[in-house]
Amino acid sequence: MRLASHAGACTRSGPTGALMFARATLAPLHPAPTLCPDLHGYGADVRAEPGTITIDTQVEHLRAAIDQALPGGRVHLVGHSVGGVIAAAFAHRFPERTASLVSVEGNFSLSDAFWSRQLASKTAAEVEQIVQADRADPGRWLRAGGIEPTRERLRSATQDLAYQPASTIHAMARTVVEYTAGPDYQQLLRDVFERVPVHLVAGARSRAGWDVPAWALSAAASYTELPRTGHMVMLEAPEEFGALLAGLLAPASAGQDSTPE
Repeated sequence: MRLASHAGACTRSGPTGALMFARATLAPLHPAPTLCPDLHGYGADVRAEPGTITIDTQVEHLRAAIDQALPGGRVHLVGHSVGGVIAAAFAHRFPERTASLVSVEGNFSLSDAFWSRQLASKTAAEVEQIVQADRADPGRWLRAGGIEPTRERLRSATQDLAYQPASTIHAMARTVVEYTAGPDYQQLLRDVFERVPVHLVAGARSRAGWDVPAWALSAAASYTELPRTGHMVMLEAPEEFGALLAGLLAPASAGQDSTPE
């Protein structure tokens, strides 16, 4: 399923683990090009100074990665949780580069950033202790998110938890709280919905905790709940999530509301 003439770009940061877009998720998008860059402070960029990690620097980091992969081209952005904040900020700054935005339980308000608020209030040593405990027992981390551990999920969780240092998690938590609590964030979101098609995606189990406003549901190009999944949909159901993306980003599917079987 092609994404028209555009590439797909994934933003995958998050204080609860950098949820990787697995091959099973990306396969339905083939042969369209996809880009899942390591954001500032993650993966290959883990040595980044925490003081340089902000939403604005993440947007610039994403723009540079897109420019390198697709100079001058437009992309479909997919942002999950905190990654949804980065994707929305990118779409706001570069609407001419954004073909559409898929917000997978992306943060709409400070209420959505409950985990970021908790981490932002802690010391660096306390965040490091939390991260080390999660890495030592990824099964417990999965179960805390309502996900039954399997061999594949444990493998993915181990990779995800190793993907980001505690310093990045702490810095991102602080900048997310500051950014989403700011007076301009709600207007930024409204501007994005007016300028580009926005698809909203939620896990059926976690939907009740997503603070998506009525105006966003009304203005969205589509709204979809993935059954039998929670907040970490791409880890819990990578194949179903990939199939959903392929359908959403096909031109004929715009404007549909759905709940896959």
